[in-house]
Amino acid sequence: MAGYDYDLFVIGGGSGGVRAARMAASLGKRVAIAEEYRYGGTCVIRGCVPKKLYVYASQFPEHFADAAGYGWTVPEASFDWPTLVANKDKEIARLEAIYKKNVEGAGGETFHSRAVLVDPHSVYLTAEDRTVSADQILIATGGRPAPHPALSGHEYCIFSNEAFDLKELPKAIMIEGGGYIAVEFANIFHGLGVDTTLVYRGQEILSRFDMDLRRSLHETMEKKGIRILCHAVSERVRKNREGRLDVLLSSGQTLTVDQVMLAIGRIPNTENMGLEGVDVELGKTGAIVVDKYSRTNIENIWAIGDVTHRVQLTPVAIHEAMCFIETAFKDNPTSPDHDTIATAVFSQPEIGTVGLSEDEAVKRFPEIEVYRTSFRPMRHTLSGRDEKMLMKLVVDGVSRKVLGAHILGPDAGEMAQLLGIPLKAGLTKDDFDRTMAVHPTAAEELVTMYKPTYRVKNGVRV
Repeated sequence: MAGYDYDLFVIGGGSGGVRAARMAASLGKRVAIAEEYRYGGTCVIRGCVPKKLYVYASQFPEHFADAAGYGWTVPEASFDWPTLVANKDKEIARLEAIYKKNVEGAGGETFHSRAVLVDPHSVYLTAEDRTVSADQILIATGGRPAPHPALSGHEYCIFSNEAFDLKELPKAIMIEGGGYIAVEFANIFHGLGVDTTLVYRGQEILSRFDMDLRRSLHETMEKKGIRILCHAVSERVRKNREGRLDVLLSSGQTLTVDQVMLAIGRIPNTENMGLEGVDVELGKTGAIVVDKYSRTNIENIWAIGDVTHRVQLTPVAIHEAMCFIETAFKDNPTSPDHDTIATAVFSQPEIGTVGLSEDEAVKRFPEIEVYRTSFRPMRHTLSGRDEKMLMKLVVDGVSRKVLGAHILGPDAGEMAQLLGIPLKAGLTKDDFDRTMAVHPTAAEELVTMYKPTYRVKNGVRV
């Protein structure tokens, strides 16, 4: 290692890359990290963090309306979009500084530059116009929204990146896509008073989530006033004389809106960084191919996070970074565990889920039990809001192991994090039944559903 400038060079300053750089530096390794845009990556700068702040902002109209049932008189409220954007920017700048400081505080060196591989041990820093060498190289460049160049008028469309910083709040928006990004932004814009239409090519939003959650959320969103058009895609976007956008859908319908946001997937950031020249293997989507230890086909080059297109979640990238450190610098080969990952969709109401959906469980197990309940949360009883909460447990009918837990309703994401522990530990429904309830809470339903709602044997409900 002494013959190189660094023991480790990290390309990409997102959550995964920063964690790897910081941990390696804390071990006394000579570490450098390069980020061409802003430290913090997708999650901090243009993803999870600003998204959650905007979710909070969009929930206040319902809070104001609900207050009356609890005896509060709330004056007529008004919303100022520029104030939200400015306050978001301040918080993001604070977090960005922390990310960079954490690496430097551990002894690592940071660069604001694009980094391009020259050979398996050399990296060219474009902003510095110099080449540095490293024994190990970690690529953590993340991903970005997938473009849609085949769409006529795509140049008029925005993506999630731009949605956070629009100069003004549109009066009407069309969002194309049915994944969690599209669904979350549809709820955000609607909550902020925007006439919102969600267009999705599939039969139901949020594919790969449990169907009960998908249908219930769809119904609730439409009751709130969000228009959802499934089995449709945009075929053409044109700017009209008033400066608005006319969108022709495959159904023949035309929508007139102020903004069109595309949320049709994400692609890895692997272009123009020298990967092909060094013969790093890429998959069909451009993702870096890695083995179970996050090592590429080049022995000293590794990759973690969204750029590998495994599981595109911030905590997963951080987990992969920690496993990389164990493998590369602690002589303890550790492969990331991508099984039973809890996740949330910050829709309104939000979704929290961990483990197998009912449909997935039916394919894998000859007999399953489904415990399901739907009720109005206590917080809605005085407000008069007619919004139901859904809870569902999917259980192996033979071993009684809880295979999946799915929640739609207030604080579902928080519950999913805690449910991830017993499901990861492989606990059974009997363990849930033996657990004392906390009353009065919504979560107590998870340990008081004693009888299955129905069973499924060999794919048939009985």
